[in-house]
Amino acid sequence: MDENGMSVFGVPEAEEEIYRHFLRNPGTRADALPLLLLSRPQETGARIARLQELGLLHAEDPERRIFPADPEVAISRLVDIRLHALQQEVQRVTGSRHVIDGLRAEQGARTPPPQGIEQLEGLAQVHHRIDDLAFFARDEILSVEPYTRLSAENIARSRPLDLRCLRRGVRIRNVVSSAALQDPPTAAYLRELAEHGAAIRVTADTTERLLVYDRRAALVPLDPRDTSRGALLAHRSGLVSNVISLFEHIWDQADDLARAGGSVGQVDTAAPRPSGIVRRVLVSMCTVGKDEAGARELGVSVRTYRRHVADLMQTLGAASRAQAALLARERGWI
Repeated sequence: MDENGMSVFGVPEAEEEIYRHFLRNPGTRADALPLLLLSRPQETGARIARLQELGLLHAEDPERRIFPADPEVAISRLVDIRLHALQQEVQRVTGSRHVIDGLRAEQGARTPPPQGIEQLEGLAQVHHRIDDLAFFARDEILSVEPYTRLSAENIARSRPLDLRCLRRGVRIRNVVSSAALQDPPTAAYLRELAEHGAAIRVTADTTERLLVYDRRAALVPLDPRDTSRGALLAHRSGLVSNVISLFEHIWDQADDLARAGGSVGQVDTAAPRPSGIVRRVLVSMCTVGKDEAGARELGVSVRTYRRHVADLMQTLGAASRAQAALLARERGWI
């Protein structure tokens, strides 16, 4: 099967051939297909049934004539099915961390599991360990992060990790500085996480910085004023319990993001809505995948289209198109 086929979505070549046949010949009767494709009726019937189950084919009249789903609708459905299957597989894999304990038991007392404190040197090692801890988190992630803004690079790096955890059902409780809501891209990112299920609170009076994973591992910086120096990672110790107690104290004193949004860093929804070509570009940017398609839809050049997109992102203070769409919705522009 070539790389442009549908096997990546779990549709075998024989079933794809049937779907393509109905795209070329909509309304063909199912009982005529084996003769047309020179295949066995029983096999053809099973393949048609599976394609109907996937929503790629459907019968519209008593004569059992078969019609295909629109390719865009069909592929979108296959993507959803595939992503759901992959999500379940990720949950199964990441839920098997107990296997590590069994493997460690084979080592006996020669290499005991970490029980004390590790010192991580430099940001690269810290980021690598955070990626590991987040990937294997099963229940809960607690964090206090007193940043005042996140760079576009930080958001781009954090988003897939955070959203992946939330999709797996991991609870996220995060306390951030209220000053972060004054930065539009950062505020939009925090609200995006909240919309996906994260519990976020804000506070104006903390300088603490900490991360706790599944109440088993706690990460704190060596120097809160200079995180580039590295961090300490505690495993299953009294220090972890103390860090959790500190987090709960900060959490109890903080305000919910939704309530804080009413007075801190509130988006100016009274700003005038864009009109004319700018609004059309905004709508196209949020609904059309490629710039070429958006430009063709609006009847402008790709260069002009991209210039309008860049201007809109700058006006909204967005670091990405996804953030621009979120901010535009908050302003009531779309």
